[in-house]
Amino acid sequence: MTGRDCPAMRILYSHRIQSRDGQSVHVEELVAALRGLGHDVLVVGPGFYAQSGFGGESGLVAWLRAHVPAVVFELAELGYNIPAWWRLRAAYRRFRPDLIYERYNLYFLAGTWVARSNRARLFLEVNSPLASERARFGGLALPWLARAVERHTWRSATRVLAVTGVLRDAIAAAGVAPRNIAVVPNGIDPAQFSGLPGRAADDAPVVLGFVGFVRDWHGLDKVIAAMAQEPGEPSLRLVVVGDGPARPALEQQAAALGLDQRVTFTGLQPRDAIPMLVAGFDIALQPLAVAYASPLKVFEYMAAGRAIVAPDQPNIREILRDGETALLFAPDEPGAMWHAISRLATDATLRRRLGAAARAEIVRRDYTWRGNAARITAWASGAPDESEASSPAANRAARRPAD
Repeated sequence: MTGRDCPAMRILYSHRIQSRDGQSVHVEELVAALRGLGHDVLVVGPGFYAQSGFGGESGLVAWLRAHVPAVVFELAELGYNIPAWWRLRAAYRRFRPDLIYERYNLYFLAGTWVARSNRARLFLEVNSPLASERARFGGLALPWLARAVERHTWRSATRVLAVTGVLRDAIAAAGVAPRNIAVVPNGIDPAQFSGLPGRAADDAPVVLGFVGFVRDWHGLDKVIAAMAQEPGEPSLRLVVVGDGPARPALEQQAAALGLDQRVTFTGLQPRDAIPMLVAGFDIALQPLAVAYASPLKVFEYMAAGRAIVAPDQPNIREILRDGETALLFAPDEPGAMWHAISRLATDATLRRRLGAAARAEIVRRDYTWRGNAARITAWASGAPDESEASSPAANRAARRPAD
């Protein structure tokens, strides 16, 4: 039985997202795909989320994050579980779902509590190991508590859905039984990328493109610096679609190097504009990626049939093959990324071949939201409510002795 022909299910989708960004794309696309397969999905999340537009963020949360001590903010995150649990419990009693599906967030326990009290199945989608991620990038006042809550949440789920094999291994190392973990990468809706115009081989200049939240560690500054040193033809342009904390510095860098006419920053764009913008790229860039991520932009680049340059690392190799569906470069080797860009910039035939192969890979491996929804519901339909293999007790039995 596949998810496309399994009986219709009632799915209670729980999340704690406070902003409309890449996270919201995942939520909304997966919910739409589940509904498209005939399942009844009730989404329960913060009230702000339902009222905001793309790019919006809760002003209260942003203010608290900026003005209160970190320990107070983290305790407030824990405190949020009380109203979240109350809301989710009421929805469960009213909706009587076959499955609770929750997008994991640090210190978020509502789904775990409701599932346990109702002996319900909980599928937990994990996109990153947030305790270690926040400790590394944003700081944590209570790292020991964050790690403990994270492990408890992961182990309490009937099934944990990791976006990469790298992340799956990290979750298993935290004590979750490997048989209870599945890999479900990001995807796309093919309909959004159908009928896009192609780029002619003699189109000039060659356009490099990037889509996403613009951070310092992405390495776009290296691309701009290399463009300033570019000898001869073809002349290159760079289009950066999105916004973020690194944008002002990148704009200043481009202006200082005399590239302000060759580097374009579009700012935040509506989701439905992304396919056409990506179609305007000749070379699509994923300059750097965190080790466990399943970058949404990579699937968009693939669906649009663009030639991709990306770092050669395990999570990226789960999606792309060097020389077949992309050019992968050694991320720690100086100049390696620019060498790959230069090779593609002067070889239109290679760009077309890689782009076509990447687009075909979307179909071959079913990197689609509908495919993800089908796999998830197939697993849910085939798993008994209280199987020994997927129960919280089985998860707890798999814990490491050191815990």
